[in-house]
This record gives sequence, structure tokens and C-alpha cells, in this order.
Amino acid sequence: MLRTFIVGLGRAGMELHWPVLRRLRERSPWLFADDPPLALDAQDKRTVAENAGLLPVSSLVEAGRLTDPEQTVVHVCTPPTARLDLLRRLSAAGFRQIVMEKPLAADAATLAEIDEVRRSGDLRMVVVAHWLDSALTRRLLELTITGELGPLKSISFAQLKPRLQRTLGSTGHPTAFDVELPHSVGVALRIAGDAKVAAAELTDMRVGRLVVPGMGSARLVLDHDSGPRTTIFSDLASPVRERRIELEFAGGRAIGHFPGGEDDHFAHLTVSRGAGMASGVSADVFPDDALSTFFSRVYEEFADGISFDEEFRLANRVVELLDEAKASSVLTGPAVSAGPGEEVMKVAS
Repeated sequence: MLRTFIVGLGRAGMELHWPVLRRLRERSPWLFADDPPLALDAQDKRTVAENAGLLPVSSLVEAGRLTDPEQTVVHVCTPPTARLDLLRRLSAAGFRQIVMEKPLAADAATLAEIDEVRRSGDLRMVVVAHWLDSALTRRLLELTITGELGPLKSISFAQLKPRLQRTLGSTGHPTAFDVELPHSVGVALRIAGDAKVAAAELTDMRVGRLVVPGMGSARLVLDHDSGPRTTIFSDLASPVRERRIELEFAGGRAIGHFPGGEDDHFAHLTVSRGAGMASGVSADVFPDDALSTFFSRVYEEFADGISFDEEFRLANRVVELLDEAKASSVLTGPAVSAGPGEEVMKVAS
């Protein structure tokens, strides 16, 4: 059985990882040690951790004294700009099993250094990419593989998410490419194979007098080696929330909606078939708690000693494409410079 160690007690650690893990500890107790999970944050969040049923520690050294690093899964829930040194220290402390919050890194240069730490420390590292474990993704992949609707022509994503408060309160994500797109890019690569960046655009986020460069919306176009084109649009200043995917086939169309939040784990899928005896429209709503599925699988594979190399390569490729998108992106809409009475917020570099 494995013990859990959560590093980073912000939204990802306390509102995403821990609630799911707490449910899994009740549902699948054979996977988890009876001891309470350890928790560490750069700030003093001892009370927060204790109230949540976690055992706070003040350092990695203390954590290493309280648990067997070889039998512990570390959840790295710090921002992508603050991970490299942490991974080095985790490796030096003997921790080998790492779950990294997405994206794996904020740029390709840091990605190469993280991979070096992984290799030199013999780390078993997996990146949170639960959309790949989603029941909706599996159904869309099956439609593509079986050819039921003919060859795949295109994929499109709309990821609309009101993220104003969190953006104004944190600089952990350098651009809008780093927030929602790691999910959709990974799914696109899984369904249609490797791709190249064809176009990329960013806009600033403007809230009253504040301007946050590159954190408004992001648009990415990928041309897959297999032929299809993927278009992804994400708006972090949207007044509504939507996670929509559409696959256009030669003989039909599939439109899916991933669950909109942590409080409702159901997906929607509508499939339209072309002319012929099998033509028509079918719609389905089904359970899709992808993050629980992901963590359950990951802990089982950690326990069984299964390699995560293939998943890590996919996570690498996602970061490489997003890094290329940032480098080539065209800033559209209002310029980064502030207008009269406006103030530009500094973002992570």
C-alpha cells in the first residue's frame, strides 16, 4: 500500500487532488496506507492541512523521516514555473514516484532539465492528464479507430472558463496556453497523432483598470501528420463555462461536452450520422469522473511497478507544442501596453 504526500496546498492540491484521493481512500482502501497523507506548502498552511485530515510537515527532510519515500506517491501541485528545484530536492530525498500537475513545464528548456532529473534520479513520473482517461475521450477514440463515421477530417475544442479572480491573484501560469490547453492538446494527439503548430494567437486579460498580458484567450491550430486539423480556443475571461469537443468525420459528426466542474461528473455526446440506413442522431449522457479514474489507475500502476514512459513522452510533446505556440503566437486584440488609467500586471517569466 502507498502513502500520499501532497506538495502545494493551493487550488490543485486542496480542491482537486485531495478531495478525489480522499474518496478513493474510502472506495479502494487496499491501494492506500492507513497513515494520513503528508502535506507541505511554501507558506504556513498547517491549520488548513490539519483541518483537511492531512499531516503537515515543515520540510522534505521531515517528510522523509515520517514515511518511506520508496512507498510514497508525491503529488507536485505547485505552479509550472516552480517545479524544477523541487523535483531535484525530492529526488535527493529519495522520493521516486511523482504525480505532476499539468502542464509538465512552462517551456521547453525547463522540460529538458526536468527530464534529466527524471532520468538521473530514476523517477517514475506521470503528469495529470485525466482527459485521456475520460469516458468521453475513450468513446471518441473508438469512433475514430473503428472508422464508423469514415475518416477523421478535423477536431475543434472550445474551452471557456471564467478565471478572473485566480488570474489576478496568482502569476503561476505565464500565458493562457498553460491553463486549459494542456488537456485538449493531449486529447488531440491521442486521437489524431503527432502534429505541428500551424497558427497561434493570444489576447490580454482586461479587468477594469488591470491588464494581464497573454492571459485572456488563446487560439491554437495544429496540423496532424495523419491529415486532420485541430483548432483549439480557450477564453479565461469568459462569462460562461464550457468544455466542448467536436470531431468532424467524412460521414458524420460527434459533439461532446466534458464535465463542466468538480461538482458534476457527467459527460454528453451527440453523434450525427450521414445518409444511408444508419443515418440519424443519437445522444447520450453518462458518468465521467475522469480524475478519479486517472488517480485510481495511476496508484494501481505505481503499486504494480508499471512504467509511465509513454505517458511522459506524450506530456513532453504537449509542452513542446505549447512552447512553440507561445514563441510564434500573434497577440491580437488590445496591445499589452496599458491605456490611460490602466496598470499592467507582472506575470511569471
